[in-house]
Amino acid sequence: QLHFVESGGGMVQPGGSLRLSCTGSGFDISDEIMKWSRQAPGKEREFVAHITEDSAIANYQDSVKGRFTISRDNAKNTVYLQMNLLKPEDTAVYYCYAPYRNYWGQGIQVTVAS
Repeated sequence: QLHFVESGGGMVQPGGSLRLSCTGSGFDISDEIMKWSRQAPGKEREFVAHITEDSAIANYQDSVKGRFTISRDNAKNTVYLQMNLLKPEDTAVYYCYAPYRNYWGQGIQVTVAS
């Protein structure tokens, strides 16, 4: 059972931007730490970013610091990942999840290519 619906992925050229959205489905995210991870072809899934319930703290994988921003709007039951200055190595399937409940989204493809 999927607890999130993700949107906003697609193909973009290097240096471009995308914003991913992750909306809770039958699940209230307001009391949950939320995270984004990604999995590139042939690689293990890796952490990308996390945000606390009140948006007070956000942490990032080193390779995306300064380029990606995680945010949330609890009133809309949605978490976002703004991705700027995208690189080909950012190509992956991106997942949002609530780690303490082990609830995951379906994954969404992001492709960065010329």
